[in-house]
Order: sequence, then C-alpha cells, then structure tokens
Amino acid sequence: MTAPNSANIDTLNWVGDIDGHLRMIDQTLLPVEFLRIDLRDVETVWEAIKMLRVRGAPAIGIAAAYGVCVGVQNAVDGSVEGFFSRLNEVADYLASSRPTAVNLFWALERMRKTAELLRNASSPRDIAAALLAEARVIHEEDRRMCRAMGRHGAALLEDGQGVLTHCNAGGLATADYGTALAVFFAAAESGKRLHVYADETRPLLQGARLTAWELQQRGIEVTVICDSMAAQVMREGRIQAVVTGADRIAANGDAANKIGTYGVAVAAAAHDIPFYVAAPSSTFDLSLASGDLIPIEQRDPREITHGFGRQTAPDGVDVYNPAFDVTPARLIKSLICEHGLIEPVTTEEVARVLSLGPEST
Repeated sequence: MTAPNSANIDTLNWVGDIDGHLRMIDQTLLPVEFLRIDLRDVETVWEAIKMLRVRGAPAIGIAAAYGVCVGVQNAVDGSVEGFFSRLNEVADYLASSRPTAVNLFWALERMRKTAELLRNASSPRDIAAALLAEARVIHEEDRRMCRAMGRHGAALLEDGQGVLTHCNAGGLATADYGTALAVFFAAAESGKRLHVYADETRPLLQGARLTAWELQQRGIEVTVICDSMAAQVMREGRIQAVVTGADRIAANGDAANKIGTYGVAVAAAAHDIPFYVAAPSSTFDLSLASGDLIPIEQRDPREITHGFGRQTAPDGVDVYNPAFDVTPARLIKSLICEHGLIEPVTTEEVARVLSLGPEST
C-alpha cells in the first residue's frame, strides 16, 4: 500500500462494531513499506505490541484497549461469569506484552473498571459494547491531549531554532500527531521554521525510520544523525532545544524513555541547552516515588547482534539490551503535558499541575 499523502497518519483504528477488529500500521516495515494490518484476535494484538508493530506509550495503551474488545468477542453470548473470566484472562495476557509503558496498564485498568460497573446490570453483549465505547473514548482523549501538548510546547520554541529529538514520539506513537513531535508540528503550524535533528535511536532506529519519515510527510526540515553525534552537533551550536517523549514518568518527574535519552539529557546539560519531555497525564505513574522504581524492559540480544537481519557481533558474545533509560528530573527543564508546563520539575509541581484541568495553565 502507498503511504498516505495526508498529514493525518491514523496509526490505528477500529473497524466495525463489537464483532469488528483492530487495524494498524505495521511500523516494523517503515519507511520502506507502508502496510496496514488487521488484528482479529488477542494473540495478534499481543504480538504487535511485543514486536513493536505498534509502539509509543499512548498508542500501546489504545491498542491494548481495543485488544480487550477483540479478546472478549468469543464470550459475549455466554454467562456473565464466563465473560468476566475471559476479560480478566485477556487483560492479564495483554499486560504481559511490555513492562515499561505505563499507558498499557492504565488503559487495561480503565477497561476492567468499565466492565465492573456493569457486572450486575447488563448482559455480556452490552458490556462488550460498553468496552468498545470506552476504548474509543481513550482513543479520542489521546487525540485531544496531543493537540494540547503541541500548543503548550510550541510556545517554548523560537523561529529558526535547531531542535533535537530521540526515538519517535509522533503520530505513529499516539492517536494524533504525537507528544514531542506535536510540539514541532504545532510550532510549524504557527509559522515557526524549525530544523529538527533526529537521532537514529539504536538499536531499532526508530528515529531514522519513523521520526524522519513523519517529519518529511509534514514538510519539516529534518536531518538524521547517529546517536553518538548528538553531543558534537550541540557543541557546533546547531541545537537550541531538545524535546523527547516518555514511556513512564515517576511522581518526582524522573522520566523513562527510549535507551539513549539519558545520554542526550546529560549532553544538553553540559551545553546549557534546555531539555523538555512531552507526555500526556496517562504516562505519569504517581505510585512510583522516583525513576529508580520504573521497571526497565530487557529485549532480545539479537536486536543488537543481528540488527535488521545482518550479524554484526561475534557468536556467543554477551549482550546487555535495556529498551529504556531514566532521565532524572534535575536534567529536565519542563515536562509538557495536556494541562500545561510542569516547571520546576518537582514532586510538588507534578502533583499540582496534574490536578488541574487541561486549559488551566
């Protein structure tokens, strides 16, 4: 399938009614091939999340919510007890796909609560309809949060600036036009010209494959660099701000994001460049006091030793492959969420801003 000319990527969507299915872009094929795939059972949704066919914390949460809808389809004509047994089985299974992105668990818990409210008053088919409605609400909420983050973050950037980002936090990672990339898109829509430097983001190259593709689709000037070039590009004066996304943010503002983000933050601090993190309120995990408590996913060593099908390390060598690292709050100038800016990044300010309405700051 040919990639869309429209700036609206539509990363994933539901097709049909309660007996329908989830459709998404297979991001593992980009930028060479644009393909939408249909997921008709919970096993394929789990595999899509695990294998990064869908990735980015908000998009993972949305996919999981729709995954629940797919997973309970074979229980809608049975007993209420059987339906809830299947619901819990499906939610637990989806929760095992990836450990770091808190949106996954947040969305699954919302789906469980939606069903529980109807346990004694509705048939399994009616509960399934309510679950689909809730998944669509989660999807639409993320669209609105993306736009709000873009507006708040765009005000931090000036016309003509060079900005750096790591991994992919655009429309492919969300329901609309992203978290970190939303800031760039909103700035461009307001008339500001930006030059974005996109780290390759090793070992799976989400920056080179996905971020560069999205920015090209929207006509924003983008230059891809190796991860190890970021400090030198900063030293040369090409970068005036850094904006990344996050997969989980602790109560004190420590932020987990794709491996390599912490190094970018350290380099930015060394060059007096502001480092911003954009993420919706659903990415905050206030149950964790600090980033030391964020679980870090360990991925297949072959992503490093045999990246994209070519062996690049000797047989039998030890490999350490954490998917994420944690940037401490002290290195983050502002957290950008749909409620506004969290600055300074402290436990107290995180709690205060998250308690506000979307347009209160």
